[in-house]
Amino acid sequence: MANLPGLLLVDDDSLISESFAFVLKDSFSVNIVATRDEAKRFLYKQPILPNLALVDLGLPPSPHSPEEGFTLISELLTFNPSIKILVLSGQDTQENVRHALTLGAVDFIPKPCDMELLKTRLKHQLMILDAERQQHEQPPQETEQKECGQIGQSLAMETLRARIQQFANSPFSVLIEGESGSGKELIAQCLHTKSGRAKSPCLIVNCAAFTSELLEAQLFGHAKGAFTGANTARSGFFEEATAGSLILDEIGEMPLQLQSKLLRVLENGEYYRLGETKVRQSQARIIASTNRDLRKEVMTKQFRGDLYHRLSVLTIQVPPLSERDEDKLLLLKHFQNFYAEMGTLFQLDEEAEECWKNYHFPGNIRELRNIVIRIGAKYPNQLINKTLLEGELESHLTHQASDDLDSDVAITRHLNKNGFSLDEILLDWERRYINAALKISQDNLSQAARLLGVNRTTLYSKMQRLSKGNFS
Repeated sequence: MANLPGLLLVDDDSLISESFAFVLKDSFSVNIVATRDEAKRFLYKQPILPNLALVDLGLPPSPHSPEEGFTLISELLTFNPSIKILVLSGQDTQENVRHALTLGAVDFIPKPCDMELLKTRLKHQLMILDAERQQHEQPPQETEQKECGQIGQSLAMETLRARIQQFANSPFSVLIEGESGSGKELIAQCLHTKSGRAKSPCLIVNCAAFTSELLEAQLFGHAKGAFTGANTARSGFFEEATAGSLILDEIGEMPLQLQSKLLRVLENGEYYRLGETKVRQSQARIIASTNRDLRKEVMTKQFRGDLYHRLSVLTIQVPPLSERDEDKLLLLKHFQNFYAEMGTLFQLDEEAEECWKNYHFPGNIRELRNIVIRIGAKYPNQLINKTLLEGELESHLTHQASDDLDSDVAITRHLNKNGFSLDEILLDWERRYINAALKISQDNLSQAARLLGVNRTTLYSKMQRLSKGNFS
C-alpha cells in the first residue's frame, strides 16, 4: 500500500469525497481536504508530493463560484509542476472547462460521474506521468549530449556555445538574457552541466510563479511557526542547492523587497531563514535569466541597480530564432524525432520548406515546437504544402498589423475617419496579441502570459474584460 501513487482529493462535500476515497483506495493513496487553504497546508508538510489531484471548482468560502478551484489549480502547479490535475465539478460550463484546462488541468470530468470512468481516466494520467519520467531518464543522443541539447549550426549558436564553455567554470553569477521561448533555461542548465559543480544539485526557481511571501520562504527556508501553516521548519533552495547551482528564472519578476536579500547572498553568501536570527552561508552559484530589459527596469526603479550589476558580472545573450535561419530545419527534424511516438512525423514540400525557413517565429523555439506538435497531430504522415503550413503560422497577423498602423499616413487616415476611438483601437490590438499568444501556446495561459510579458492573473483579467467570443 505504501507504494500506491498519491492522489489529493479536494472537495467540501464529505459524502462525495469519502465515497471516492473508498472506491479508489485499492489503486491510490488518497488524501482528502475540503478547502484550498487545507490543500496548501497539506502539500507544504509533505516530503513527497502526490502524483495526481482531483479538484472540485466550487470550494469554500465561495462554493457557488469556480474561482477558488481555479486559484487552487495554479497553486498546485506552483508547488509541483509535474502534478496531473483532474477537475471533478458540476460547474461544467464550456467557459469553466476551457479556463481550467488553460490554467493547466489535464482533464475535466462533470459531476455526477461513473466511478469506473473516473478510475480509467486517473490511471491514464499515471501512464502519461510514467512515460514522461522515462523520457527524461533516457540518455540523450551523443551529439546532443556533447552540446547539452543545443541544436543548431548557425554562427549565433556557435558563438553561444563558446560563451557557455567560457563561463561554465567561473565562480561568478551569470545573467542570461533573451526573448521568451528562446531556451534560456536550457542554457542555464548547460552552464551547470559543464561546470565543476555538475555532481551537485541544480535547482530551478521561477520567480514569476510565487507570491512575494512564498518566494522568500522557498528561497531562504523558514523556522517552525514563522507564518500561518509553517508547522515544521523547512530548508530553502539556497540551502538545498549546497555547492551546486541555483537558477532564478524570470529574475525581473522578483519583488523589490526580496532583491535586497538576494543582493546580500550574492555579496557574502549570508542569508537567514524566515523567523530565525541564525546566519546561514550559501555556497551555491546563481544563474539568473530574464526576458526583460533589466537596464530599463533599473532606470524606472523597477529593479535594483546594485543587484543588476552584481548579477551581470557575466552575461549571455540568447539569440532569437529569427537570427538562426540555418537552424530552423534542424529544429524541425529534432522535434519530429523527439515526439515521433506521438505521431508527429510529416514532410514539407519544397514551397512549404522555404516558407518554414523564412518564417520569423516570434515565439522562438517554444512556438516552433508547438507548431511541429500541432501539424503532426492534424496531418500525421502527410506531405504538407505551403497553404497548409501558413494556416498554422502567425505571419498573417504580422502583415495585417503592418498594413494597419505602420505608417504616419495610415495613422492620419484612421484619425480622419468618422467615429474614431482610441480606446477601441487599443482594445483591438490587445485582443489580437492575446489571441496570437494563446494560439502560439495552445491555450496555455501561463505560456501566453510569458509571451505577452504580463502576469497570468493580469492576462486572465484582460480576457474577462474583453469580448468573450474572441479567444478561440
